Amino acid sequence: MIVCHCRVVTDRDVADAVQAGARSVAGVCRSTGAGRDCGACVFSLKRLVCEHGTTLVAPVPDVLPEVDVAAS
Repeated sequence: MIVCHCRVVTDRDVADAVQAGARSVAGVCRSTGAGRDCGACVFSLKRLVCEHGTTLVAPVPDVLPEVDVAAS
């Protein structure tokens, strides 16, 4: 399926970009060229990146470890 009509980028191209190391929508855009023209495909790119198991933002732990600033 074509995801970006401006650059003719398919869902397979997006999956390949993620498999090759793209870890965000911006990374997929850099890798494939998608999302650089009209931007209509950005929501589809986000959905596909999420479907391929990639987090868009690193999770923040509920409790941060204590750090002794004086010892640093």
